[in-house]
Amino acid sequence: MYSEEELIDQCLQNNSRAQESFYRRFAPKMYGVCLRFAKNKMEADDILQEGFIKVYSNLKAFRNEGSLEGWIRRTIVNTAINFYKKNAKYLKDIEIEKAEIMLSMNEGALDKLSVKELLSLIKKLPSGYRMVFNLNVMEGYTHKEISQLLDISENTSKSQLSRARQTLQRKLKEISSI
Repeated sequence: MYSEEELIDQCLQNNSRAQESFYRRFAPKMYGVCLRFAKNKMEADDILQEGFIKVYSNLKAFRNEGSLEGWIRRTIVNTAINFYKKNAKYLKDIEIEKAEIMLSMNEGALDKLSVKELLSLIKKLPSGYRMVFNLNVMEGYTHKEISQLLDISENTSKSQLSRARQTLQRKLKEISSI
C-alpha cells in the first residue's frame, strides 16, 4: 500500500496501479458527496467520473498544504456545482425572498431515519434547493460564497435554503406521523 506522497508521485508518473489504488482509496467517500448533489445515481456517476478526471489532471497542482482528501473533496464539489450550472439554467429566474426562515428539524423523526432515507429526502429536493442545502449545511459554505459559486444573489441562496428546510421539515413530519 502506498503512502499519500508515494501515491501522488506514482499517479503523476502515470502508473496505472497507483491510479487505481488512488481511486479505490478516495472514490467511495467522494461518491457519497456526489450522491448528495445529484438527482440520481446516474448523475452521481457522471459527477464522480468528471471529478476524478479533474483530480488526475490537476494532481500536480496539489501542494501538500492541507489534506489530500480535502483537496479532492473540493474538486468534486466544484465539479458538482459546474454540472449543476450546466444543467440548470433556470436557477437565475427563481423568486428572491428577503428573509431567511430558520426551522429546526424534528429530532424525533430524524432519530427514526437511516442515512439512506435522509439522503433520499435530500435527493428529492428541487435542484436549486438541493444545491444550496448541500453547499450550506453539508459543506459549510456561506451564502456569500454560494452566491458567487452559483451566480445568484445572497438572498436567493437564503431563500433556497429556507425553502429546502421547509420542504425537509414537512417530509419529516409526514414520516413521523406514520
